[in-house]
Amino acid sequence: MGVRVRIRLLGPVELRTGAADFTALPGAQRRAVLALLALRLGRVVTVDAFCELLWGEWPPASARAALQGHVAALRKALAATPFVLHTRAPGYLLTGPSDEVDALRFEALAGRAAGHAGRHDGCAGAAGCADPDGCAGCAADGAAVAVLEEALRLWRGGALADLPDTAPRRALVEQLDQVRTRVLIAWAGLRLRQGSGAAAVPLLEQSVRADGLREEVVALLVRCLHQGGRQADALAAYHRARTRLDGELGIRPGPALQAAFAEVLAGGGGAPPTPRRSRPAGPAPTTPGPGRPAPQAHPVPDQLPRRPVDFVGRETELQWLDRLTGPDRADDGPALVVGPAGVGKSATVLTWAHRAAGRFPDGRLFADLRGFDPDGPADPAEVLGRFLLALGVPASEIPPDGAGRAARYRDRTHGRRLLVVLDNALDAEQVGDLLPGGAGCAVVVTSRGSLEGLLVAEGAALLRLAPLGEADALRLLERGLTPARVRAEPAAAALLAGLCDRLPLALRIAVARLAARPEWTIAELADELADERTRLGALEADGVAGVCEALELTYRHLSLDATLLFTLLAAHPGREVDTTASAALLGADPAHARDTLGELVAHHVLAETAPGRYGRPGLVRLFGVQLLTETPEGFRRIGTERLLDYYLEAAHHCGEQLEPGQDRYGEPVHPPTALPTAAGTRGALDWFAAEEPAIRALVTATASTDPGRSWRLAAAACPLYYGSSRFTDWLDCLRAGEQAARACGDRVGLALLHGAVANALLGLERRQEAVEVARRAVEDTTPADGAAHLRALATLALASALTGDPGEATRLAATAAALAGEGGDPRHLSYALGYQAGVSLLAGDGAGALRQAREARALLPGRPASSIQLWSMLTEAQALQALGRYEAGELAWHRVLATCEEAGLLHLQALAEQYYAAFLVDRGREPEAVGRMRSALGRLRSCGHLAGATSERAAAIEEALNARAGRTP
Repeated sequence: MGVRVRIRLLGPVELRTGAADFTALPGAQRRAVLALLALRLGRVVTVDAFCELLWGEWPPASARAALQGHVAALRKALAATPFVLHTRAPGYLLTGPSDEVDALRFEALAGRAAGHAGRHDGCAGAAGCADPDGCAGCAADGAAVAVLEEALRLWRGGALADLPDTAPRRALVEQLDQVRTRVLIAWAGLRLRQGSGAAAVPLLEQSVRADGLREEVVALLVRCLHQGGRQADALAAYHRARTRLDGELGIRPGPALQAAFAEVLAGGGGAPPTPRRSRPAGPAPTTPGPGRPAPQAHPVPDQLPRRPVDFVGRETELQWLDRLTGPDRADDGPALVVGPAGVGKSATVLTWAHRAAGRFPDGRLFADLRGFDPDGPADPAEVLGRFLLALGVPASEIPPDGAGRAARYRDRTHGRRLLVVLDNALDAEQVGDLLPGGAGCAVVVTSRGSLEGLLVAEGAALLRLAPLGEADALRLLERGLTPARVRAEPAAAALLAGLCDRLPLALRIAVARLAARPEWTIAELADELADERTRLGALEADGVAGVCEALELTYRHLSLDATLLFTLLAAHPGREVDTTASAALLGADPAHARDTLGELVAHHVLAETAPGRYGRPGLVRLFGVQLLTETPEGFRRIGTERLLDYYLEAAHHCGEQLEPGQDRYGEPVHPPTALPTAAGTRGALDWFAAEEPAIRALVTATASTDPGRSWRLAAAACPLYYGSSRFTDWLDCLRAGEQAARACGDRVGLALLHGAVANALLGLERRQEAVEVARRAVEDTTPADGAAHLRALATLALASALTGDPGEATRLAATAAALAGEGGDPRHLSYALGYQAGVSLLAGDGAGALRQAREARALLPGRPASSIQLWSMLTEAQALQALGRYEAGELAWHRVLATCEEAGLLHLQALAEQYYAAFLVDRGREPEAVGRMRSALGRLRSCGHLAGATSERAAAIEEALNARAGRTP
């Protein structure tokens, strides 16, 4: 090349400052600045354009200072070159010779080649030119080929390969790749016309590996392979492209690709064929003689790979395969074994196949269909060719096309007892032509996908392979480490198996690491794997596809929406997620989210644990976290914001069933597309029971990163925590919410959470602490702060009454009720009156308690199962009992117990059972009282989240029961 390039962009960004070799500039951002200046040589590049290229949409505050530093360093580096870097408002300008920038030189060469286009009058190109010296058109083609090859040699890999991955960088790369593809197509077309298409195959194959959906490039590859005499490879390239077009885009090959395929089938379009020596179809026939057996009518192939040596367990699955493929099976549909990467599908099937080989006297065929291989799946036509050869069909008699081979295969397998194992299938279409034609043949297929099409079209029977059971996982460890080593550390071994998700692949890698390090204990490796940041890396091994690589291969086969959701799910802290939360993460409607979740389930990276709920194994979750950390910070932030806004709205929506008209504390920035169905109080509590761990984890995780949403979510969940009696978890959530409110300086929010903390402490029977926290909430607010002050007053009143200060409690409760009445909001007044009724009852004012409880209930007539209604009903029943109105009290007790049962409020129901038992004792109905006490005890024990409060109240009830049974507690 006459001109020496100094700035290289078509690969890693490099600079030649003198006669020496190219060097990579230090720092990806500095290289990005040089690249943008060089690509826009002679034009001013704005500061904003640099910032967007370097940092995306969210440049740091120090961006301009950092850019100035990069420019200063580049000026020094460019001093010994013909390039000069100028400051030009509103940015910077690079000047110098354009042909010394490889990307600009590449574009110039591409333009020059277009001017060499030749005319071929009656000439089909060099291969068919009538002029022995070549016509003018052929000469022009030769010149264009030389120029285009010079241009293509400038590429050293992906353009701008070592720059920060931002949207502008991807746009620049796409522009350069488009020009490169046009040049490649022009050059390969000319090579094909010259009869030298085989020379273009390596570059075409490289392009197809990078992007197999560009049909014009694939069509040229098919034709060039065919012209080079590689018909089988040409057909394979076509079928790979057809499968990808259908699977990823849902389309059939276009005219160019179909024409190339037809050309190969017809045998045209290539250079004149080179005579080949014929290949014998098989061994020469032999004549039987003494000591020599007669030849078999058919060859008996045995293509099974060797039997797995460290296989354990799976006896139920092996028996299932025995039944499904045995002589007494009900149908001849294939057996389909599916499951996640690394679960042992191939090992299970191969172990069974070797065990059952004797039942198939006509042979065993095996093919790895490479469904999730990075180089693409196997072409069924190629597999059929190998099967036919193994079945004794001479190579010269094997049809060239897939349909012909499939027909010959079905005919050849008819009437035989063959076993066909199709391992690692991509989809049902890949398998269809590989199913044999005889009822005596058995087929077993494995796949990471569910292959539902095979169930529908071929009546396949499905077996989902789950991780190993705990006992079998330990046996696998013993197999590799010796039983003595495993049994010496039983707890550590069980922990290690759990950290490996009991996946055979992960367990084998763990075994290999321990076997290579005999000085390590099992506990030491378990400690390393317990760190979620490094667990996936620790489950990799040299020369073996580890867990991360296996998951990566599955991930590559997901649709765009499925990869997006899979990545965003890493922002969800729960072990399970439902459809509506997934829809919020995607910003899509629930139907679309359901389809996308279904795709993830079909690829076994999620499992549907219940209708509409999906769980993730630990290693899959960590792989998603790894993917998420590699995305831009803005993408991660939006995912978390969507999740928080969804749970804020969902908690408010469900909390309305327990506390109608609760305050919202702001509107969502990302309104969710759908909310959970809350069918009454019980439905709301069922939803919360499933989602509470995720809500608490979100509040805790975002207390410092998004404190405004964090404390609001803690506040919105309060009615649900109270209604579900999860006082210990509630307190943990509220403590994180307090930290968040404090971080964003929200005085009213902090006081509101203090009041909620006091309520949670009362639920845990920590009454004195409740008084102190509630008093702080009252002191930190004023009547102008509305609900925060009012609720703090009511809570402090009740806590004071429970700690033996009825006078102060009565005063506080009256103040709260008066403020609520002045505010005119029936919700707040009902709340204050309900608490006042409880205070009056504790102060010995039964009549006042009865009146206030009924007034509280009358203010919310349509919500009989709301928390304040039930609390007021409970107080009303106790007040009637205190006033000696036993008949009315009996009716009130039955009403409150029935309503609590219907609403599913276990704690309130346990309290009602306990207090009703006291009513029955007063009435002399001891046997009934004992029954109610036992019922209350059972309900309290089912409220495991009450912790200390449960044990204290349960102990009191047990003491009463023991006393009535005549035993000393």
